[in-house]
Amino acid sequence: MFSASFLFVAMILDAILGEPDWLWRRFRHPATLMGRWVEWFDGRFNHGNNRKQKGVLVMLALVAGGAVAGWAIAAIPDRGVLEIIIAAILLAQRSLTEHVQQVADALREGLPQGRRAVSMIVGRDPEALDQNGVARGAIESAAENFSDGVIAPAFWFFLFGLPGIIVYKLVNTADSMIGYRNERYEQFGWAAARLDDVMNWVPARITGGLICLAYWSEDAWRVMQADARLHRSPNAGWPEAAMAGVLGVALAGPRSYDGEMRDLAWVNPEGRKTLTPMDIERAVSVLWRSWFVAAAIVGAAAVFG
Repeated sequence: MFSASFLFVAMILDAILGEPDWLWRRFRHPATLMGRWVEWFDGRFNHGNNRKQKGVLVMLALVAGGAVAGWAIAAIPDRGVLEIIIAAILLAQRSLTEHVQQVADALREGLPQGRRAVSMIVGRDPEALDQNGVARGAIESAAENFSDGVIAPAFWFFLFGLPGIIVYKLVNTADSMIGYRNERYEQFGWAAARLDDVMNWVPARITGGLICLAYWSEDAWRVMQADARLHRSPNAGWPEAAMAGVLGVALAGPRSYDGEMRDLAWVNPEGRKTLTPMDIERAVSVLWRSWFVAAAIVGAAAVFG
């Protein structure tokens, strides 16, 4: 079962090496190239009439291009090492945990430093956040990006090899750049947002289950089943609710975007709302423990598949 064995090695490489600065100072990261591609389509087609239809065609082009690129690489003889390296680059466990840990370290230095650090990984207004808000944002980002950046790309690689993971990363990149509900992207980014929701539907629920399984936590499972659907996202609520249940904290809730306060529902509202940098570090531990469970499952699939 080549996809499982390749994926297992790629997960180990990503966990050990992460995103080495010396490498990406010399070469462009594939995610950067994907972003440039999306940016070109945005500038070329996001104007005039029929923006929604244009956005659909753009996503079809991205999916087709990603699939062809993946198949072309997979057709190279003895491509195993190359395939593993590309998969490792497109996973983000080590870099995710490092970015979340940086928020905890910065918040210990002071609230302004914590706000600056968390602004690198969340979209809400940092100046509106107190210590609890900074910590909550970091924990929510940890849970959601564990799904988007680790489990989902691993899932699509497991199913379809390089074409699967490349297409997923293109769709996820497009969603992060044009999948907004604002005047510029409401129509043009509709397809990107909807396709990202579809491709993350199963991985998000797997991620929530992995977090519960890693701690064998009935409380986390109960919170996930009760509150995941209250989240404004159809997918992010599952890993976030599982994380909230494991940590015993309340997540989501009211927050400010672009100067507008939004009264969003709490996830695990009976959980603790006073948070500290230590809670962020506990979330990092949850990420690693859940990753070990995922890696063990993939490793077992490689051996027994």
